[in-house]
Amino acid sequence: MDALPSESLCIIWSSADAEVALNMAFMYARNSLFKGWWRRTRLLVWGPSARVLSESPELQKELESLREAGVELWACKACADKYGVAEKLETLGLTVQYTGQPLTDMLKQGWKVLTF
Repeated sequence: MDALPSESLCIIWSSADAEVALNMAFMYARNSLFKGWWRRTRLLVWGPSARVLSESPELQKELESLREAGVELWACKACADKYGVAEKLETLGLTVQYTGQPLTDMLKQGWKVLTF
């Protein structure tokens, strides 16, 4: 993707509350691309959200709509391993990897970060 870091957004979803995902993180991620607010949007599933996503068909369905909208879907491997859901998240199409260094790189490059 040819977006400058200043045009790129990383949304960190760490909440175990499914409503936070549906009504805040996912909604903003989808609209950020549909409405042209950001040229590049990445959703990072981090912490307890990994477990919640692995268990919720409703969230999984919404995740597919994010993918179709062009949102990049990532999950923290350390978090997913801690909850025993890394393989499940991979089957859902998320890029599951250690994210400490990539997140640090995004911050240093000038990405905007929004946390839910």
